[in-house]
Amino acid sequence: MGTPLGETAIDNALADLAAGEKTWAATPLRRRRALLDEIHARTGRFAEDWVRAACVVKDLDEHSALVGEEWMSGPLTLLQATAALSATMAALETGRSPLAGITLRDAPGGRLAVPAFPFGVYDRLLLNGFRGEVWLRPGVDADSARRRAGLAQLDPTATGGIGAVLGAGNITSIPPLDALYELFAHNRVVALKLNPITDPLFTVFEMVFEPLLELGALRILTGGAREGGYLVRHPDVAHVHMTGSAQTHDAIVWGAGAEGEERKKDNRPLLDKPITSELGGVSPTIVVPGDWSDADLRYQAEHVATQRLHNGGYNCVAAQALVIASEWDRKDDFLAELRLAMERAPQRTAYYPGSDARVADALAAYPDAERLGAGRVLVDGLPRTGSPLLRTEYFSPVLGVVELPYSGGEFLQRAVDFANAELTGTLGANVIAHPATMRRLGVAFDRAIERLRYGAIAVNTWTGLAFLAPRAAWGAFPGHTVDDVQSGIGVVHNALLLDDVERTVVHGPFRPVPRSLLGGEFALSPKPPWFVGNATAATTGRRLTEFYADANPARLPGVFLSALRG
Repeated sequence: MGTPLGETAIDNALADLAAGEKTWAATPLRRRRALLDEIHARTGRFAEDWVRAACVVKDLDEHSALVGEEWMSGPLTLLQATAALSATMAALETGRSPLAGITLRDAPGGRLAVPAFPFGVYDRLLLNGFRGEVWLRPGVDADSARRRAGLAQLDPTATGGIGAVLGAGNITSIPPLDALYELFAHNRVVALKLNPITDPLFTVFEMVFEPLLELGALRILTGGAREGGYLVRHPDVAHVHMTGSAQTHDAIVWGAGAEGEERKKDNRPLLDKPITSELGGVSPTIVVPGDWSDADLRYQAEHVATQRLHNGGYNCVAAQALVIASEWDRKDDFLAELRLAMERAPQRTAYYPGSDARVADALAAYPDAERLGAGRVLVDGLPRTGSPLLRTEYFSPVLGVVELPYSGGEFLQRAVDFANAELTGTLGANVIAHPATMRRLGVAFDRAIERLRYGAIAVNTWTGLAFLAPRAAWGAFPGHTVDDVQSGIGVVHNALLLDDVERTVVHGPFRPVPRSLLGGEFALSPKPPWFVGNATAATTGRRLTEFYADANPARLPGVFLSALRG
């Protein structure tokens, strides 16, 4: 575990990075790719240490199926990211665009869609029935997209100074992924300050990133708000990136309390340098009415419970507002199944600081709310405007239900209007719809997805999949500013190093196999291993990590066997 650093230690780390920037500028693309491959190998070697430390942070029993979350959102995610970035660097070093050989398609509204997954034969096997793509901003043509892909690596000698990265405290792959994006997308050497919650991972991260530490392109720091404030305002730091809440962002940019409010009002920021950010918000899940079977109700109820309860509810993109049609003849059945799914989900420690207080705030605001298991709250019958739950990210296992008095295609269009206008934040939105309903709505369904102003949109899957996919882009819908930051500014991940990103759109099967095949969907995926009720998630997560570490096809039967038992 790292020791909190004083100002002198931070000064010394930044001096190391100033020297390391020169070394990084002189590092050719081939060597940069080799560094990624070394980090990939070390991630596989230290994956078990990583997961063990994460279990300490989150107080998880080592035998719990929930440990699967730590395998999949920890080392597995970094393994996929380093492999994808390495492939991008391999293209660039031979003078090719990262998009060379990739078929781009037209997306609604004059946009261009770049496929993010499945990417290769193993993706097609392991993500059968799932697909995702990155939509570029309207007006970007294919030639421009191919020419600009590569970002700062198109001129690797033109470095951008020192970037300070303030790591997140919830998902353990966020700090490493954000550091890599600073280094490769923006060509900035990185001072990564961990959130104190993740200090037990300090040694693991140092072991994984030893090649970059030795090169002088990365320094990993610890400490609290005081150390973070000193770091981001240091004159040697050129840029700041953070993951967290809009409140933390504003405290950094404007200052805390009443003084910060006055500074914001007068446009007198404390932070005199650019900042990008990935922040949370109130993420919706829109349930489109349709002809659902009882099995559909149970499966999708567990799906929504997962969107709220994964990682204990401490995800920036956790679903907080369920939007449902009051006229749907299966509404009450679905909500009954949702209550059961939330009650039956494995119990776990409320590890994230302030969770109990935020749950208490929700209960105070909604005295008729239902308690479903330890610390879990369901608020039914929310008003459609002005409700605290629609404007406050609770970052805890609190889920609200909003009913809209419409049906069919009108419901979907009104639900999109509601999400865009009434909910704080633009990070992620989920839409669940029966395949027959989607076919019946046709272009109207596509138009609804286009009108959702969110950086990640998931259709019949969870936006968390967009986070996990390395070639997807992750961040808020573009257009926010430091004085109205919402869910943040800029994107991360984006291993194809695409310019002009607007959003990521991912699709999944409405049903797991074999019901997917019986219902006419060509999808061979079982219940996803990230579902909170997946009994074999820990085994599947470990086996997936082992596979992505060495790409040994002999490991695949074990992966499939575990996944099918989930």
